[in-house]
Amino acid sequence: MATIALEGMRFYAYHGYYEEERILGNEFILDVYVNTETILTKFVDDLHADLDEVDEMLKAADMSLKDIGVKRGKAEKDKHRPTTVNYETVYLLCQAEMRESTQLLETLVESIAERIIGYFDNVEGVLVRLKKRHPPLGGRVDNAWVMTVKGEIEIPMLGE
Repeated sequence: MATIALEGMRFYAYHGYYEEERILGNEFILDVYVNTETILTKFVDDLHADLDEVDEMLKAADMSLKDIGVKRGKAEKDKHRPTTVNYETVYLLCQAEMRESTQLLETLVESIAERIIGYFDNVEGVLVRLKKRHPPLGGRVDNAWVMTVKGEIEIPMLGE
């Protein structure tokens, strides 16, 4: 299993409980960690693998897909598998969610996590942490942040 991470994505967006926050906007910093199985990258240096080709490589070594823990369905569409999680796609999914104004950061991180899980077939777990820079609390606060975890995830050391 591997962790694919994007840390420090910065967005200017319009999230907040108070109307002023949704009008004026604020800077947000988003960290996303995705756990995925990457065993196929040992055989294919690409974002997707043709299981027929991998099966042929394994046969040459007297092995099978089952030996490396890859289960194959009967449907033709199951012939191609993602080998990892494309972090460019993760960024674009996050960007799309950040454009939709919400009152609660909790709602937003849940939406981001669900969108990533719903998009990729090979995600085993996801951690999403969203920081709101300088929240309007009447005093100096660097960040307010909310985090959610979905599925099986090894929690990495979180940056500053």
